[in-house]
Amino acid sequence: MNATTAPTRILVTGADGFVGRHLLRSLRTAFPSSVLIACAQAPDMADADTTLPLDLLSVDSIAACLTQARADAIVHLAAATVVPESFADPGLTWRINVDGTLTLARMLMARAPETRLVFVSSAETYGLTFQRGEPLDEDAPFAPANPYAASKAAADLALGEMALRGLKVIRMRTANHTGPGQSDALVVPAFARQIARIEAGRQEPVITVGALDRWRDFLDVRDVCAAYAAALSHDMTPAHDVAPSPAFNIASGTPRRIGDVLDALLARSAVAVEVRMDEKRVRPTDVVKAIVNPGRAKSLLGWKPRIPWDETLDSVLADWRKREKA
Repeated sequence: MNATTAPTRILVTGADGFVGRHLLRSLRTAFPSSVLIACAQAPDMADADTTLPLDLLSVDSIAACLTQARADAIVHLAAATVVPESFADPGLTWRINVDGTLTLARMLMARAPETRLVFVSSAETYGLTFQRGEPLDEDAPFAPANPYAASKAAADLALGEMALRGLKVIRMRTANHTGPGQSDALVVPAFARQIARIEAGRQEPVITVGALDRWRDFLDVRDVCAAYAAALSHDMTPAHDVAPSPAFNIASGTPRRIGDVLDALLARSAVAVEVRMDEKRVRPTDVVKAIVNPGRAKSLLGWKPRIPWDETLDSVLADWRKREKA
C-alpha cells in the first residue's frame, strides 16, 4: 500500500473485542471497497468478509493467520488490556502484549514488508511522567505504573526500533475510551452496570468504587475508531511524516475527574444510592491526573473527537440497562 492508495485487504486482530466490533463498522464505512478480515474466536463476525483464528501465544497461529489474510494493512488490537488482571499475572500480559506483538511484526518484515501495521498502544505508557502536571506530547518519556502499561511501552519502543529496519508501523497511544459493549472491568461501564442493576432491583442501592479523586482523559470508542481509520490513510513518506514510525496520542486533551463521571451517571437515574469505597479497586501504583496532548493527531491525521461526552455517557448507561433487562 502506498501513501495515497486505500488498503485493499485490512486485517483486524482482536476483532471480537469491545473496540474491534466498533472498528469493523467504522472501517466498512471508511473503506467500503476493502476486504475486512477479522481475527476472532467467534466463527463468523458481522461486518467482516472473512474470519480467521489467531492465538498470539502461538507462532504457528500467527504465521497461519498472516498467510491466509494476505493483508496490506493491519490494525493490531489484540492484547491483554485489563490493568487489575495484569497485576495478577504480569507474565501472561507480557507474553501476549510483547512477545506476540513482536512475533507478528517480525513475520511482517520477513514476509510482507510493505504491509502497514497500526499498533494500538496506550497513553498509560507515560505513567508517572504525568506527575509533571502538564499535557504530555509524544516525546514525553515512558514511565509505566502497572504491568499492562509496561508491556505496551516495551512493545511500542521495540516497534519504533524495528521501523528503522523497514517495518511500516504507526503507533497509536490511546487514552481511556468507552461506549456500548464494553466490559464492566473498566471504570465507566462498571459504574453504569451497577446503576442499571440497582434500577432493576438486582443489587442493593450501594455502588462500590475505587479512587474517585483521579483525573483521566476519556473518549468515545467511535472517535477512537475514526483515528485508527485515519492512520490507515496517513501519508508515511518522509516529506510528510515526523519519523520512520510516527506515534500519535489519541485523546481529547481534557481530563475528567472520576468522581464527576460517577455523578453524571447518577444524575441520569432516579435511584438513590450510597457510594462505598472498595480498597480492592484502588491500584497499588497510580497517577492522580493524566493530561494528554493530541495536537499531532489533529495536525497530521486531521483527526479530533467529535462525539459529545454526554452522548457517550447516555449510550453506556442505555447499553447496561438493556443488558440487565435481557
